[in-house]
Amino acid sequence: METNRFGELEVFIQVVKSGSFSSAARHHSMTPSAVSKLISRLETRLGSRLFNRSTRKLQLTPEGQFFYQRGIGILSDLHDAENGASRQATPSGHLRINANVTFGHHFLIPLLPIFSSLYPDITLETVLTDTVVDMLDTRADIAVRAGPLKDSSLRARKIGSAKMAIVASPQYLAQRGTPAHPHDLEKHSLLHVNYARSTSGWPFIIDGEVVHIGGPGALSASDGETLRLLAIQHAGLTRQAMFRVKDDIEQGRLQTVLDNYTADDREDIHAMFLGQGQHMPLRVRAFIDFLVEHVRLDEECMWK
Repeated sequence: METNRFGELEVFIQVVKSGSFSSAARHHSMTPSAVSKLISRLETRLGSRLFNRSTRKLQLTPEGQFFYQRGIGILSDLHDAENGASRQATPSGHLRINANVTFGHHFLIPLLPIFSSLYPDITLETVLTDTVVDMLDTRADIAVRAGPLKDSSLRARKIGSAKMAIVASPQYLAQRGTPAHPHDLEKHSLLHVNYARSTSGWPFIIDGEVVHIGGPGALSASDGETLRLLAIQHAGLTRQAMFRVKDDIEQGRLQTVLDNYTADDREDIHAMFLGQGQHMPLRVRAFIDFLVEHVRLDEECMWK
């Protein structure tokens, strides 16, 4: 009897997305034991364990993660071919988006109703957090991330580049003095994010070279929005994206410092997705294309 490999692949991918055999079984109108046997047959044929099983959780092995990433690309190609052949290549399905809090508030939330009106067959789920998430664990289709990209099996498409600045409240600067040189930051209270970054300190151009200055300060927070509010309350200096603090600067709550040393300070923002090469579902491709077209990460903080 010939094996239905596409059917097996669909069940395997559903197990990964739902996180359990029982959920995948309900999705495919199967019993949990039938799903378990199917996965066991698949592992036997491949000669590799795909999951580490426990009573509480299924965790993909490295071989399982590779098979999942290649598998979603294969199924995406099959679905695209079927849709194209039937002249019904309309993006549809459920899309789970993970983004940092500030990008979500400033750009994502205002744009979601527009996207929904363009693609009514796509249902959207949004999770906002500044914690770097594991896309497999959270079953996210797209993750929007700021800053340097680490080596990863994830694919990325650049959305834009955000201008960065060092800011503080006028009251804080009146009390502690305005730094004239990056090395003056040693005398100031610095507000930092408390998650690990690839480099420590803030980047400055000094004598034509990039120098990172400033270690952990007296106050830290998990997200940039909290640091912005702390700066407004005169707690210290913080490095912020201009689109986040533009209104605060215009209304006098914050002001920039060390501008001559931060003129080229920018952070790239990428949309991350699973898969190899250009393989991705139509709904994922549609949303990333939409972000690239509509988001404008410049000093005017525009989206259109």
